Amino acid sequence: MNHPKPDNRSDNVKHLQKNIHNTIENYREAQDYLSEHADEITGAEKSQIEAKNERRLDSIRGFREEVKDEAAFQREQQ
Repeated sequence: MNHPKPDNRSDNVKHLQKNIHNTIENYREAQDYLSEHADEITGAEKSQIEAKNERRLDSIRGFREEVKDEAAFQREQQ
């Protein structure tokens, strides 16, 4: 019978930090794109990019909460 691997959370904060960094980079790239091409794109495309960036900001907030939770969990384990 196969047993599931034990939950190894030791590198979760590292992965979350990487996700935060990547999401911030994507947010900035989209903002730069909007700034550079605002007069060349349709209103619909602009709205889509802005909506996606709002979701990115929500994700960043969620990742940061997860980092706090993971830090608390790791302190409890010590």
